[in-house]
Amino acid sequence: MPELSIVTTSERPDLQRSAVDRLRGSWPLFILKDPVSKTHRAAVREYFPHLDLLLVEDGEVVANAAGVALRWDGGVSTLPGGYDGAMVAAVREHESSVRPDTLCVMAATVVPHRTGSGLAGAILTGLRDRAAEAGLERVVVPVRPTLKASYPLTSTTDFMGWSRADGLHLDPWIRTHQRLGATILAPAPRSMTVTGTVAEWETWTGMAFPQTGRYVVPGGLDLVEIDRERDLGTYSEDNVWMRHR
Repeated sequence: MPELSIVTTSERPDLQRSAVDRLRGSWPLFILKDPVSKTHRAAVREYFPHLDLLLVEDGEVVANAAGVALRWDGGVSTLPGGYDGAMVAAVREHESSVRPDTLCVMAATVVPHRTGSGLAGAILTGLRDRAAEAGLERVVVPVRPTLKASYPLTSTTDFMGWSRADGLHLDPWIRTHQRLGATILAPAPRSMTVTGTVAEWETWTGMAFPQTGRYVVPGGLDLVEIDRERDLGTYSEDNVWMRHR
């Protein structure tokens, strides 16, 4: 029987590099180029090390979940501005000594060959437990629904309403959160924005963009807008806000 344990990256810094290498392949390359994440990554690691968890099985990292702590009054209209907005708010509030009351789950990743095996639920539960220990009263997450990449022309608002006969959502990642007691709150428009040159986007996607226009790209939940005259590609992604009990 495999032995599972949950540790923080600060408790096991020796596992952090292997975790990055093992889990990075789960994300489209362009997602890793989000400038807000790159700018604030060091601060997040310094301020919230207790909310960066690794699930370890027989000495190997099989899942990761990380979050930030911020202040939120529980109202849908006052939710942060998606993934980017939550990260910026958490860092600024920490630096201003604002007492947080909410965990915002920023990412949860399972090694590709182990998806669907319950590891995501285990690491998310572990993160919620750490948040409760830290005195945080609420848990929200800007969910990046994996199935949405198959429907990039569909609005997130419409996609949020798609459900199966059993009442759970059509999207497997939203279902994972629902099975942990989470409910859908609202769209998270422009949750993340990534920009780059046309050449960078061609490298990130393995595609050619011969003219100005909007393009479907592998792994994209929304379209990439290419402006060849300005040598600029812009990708703004909508997510789905969910709240855990």
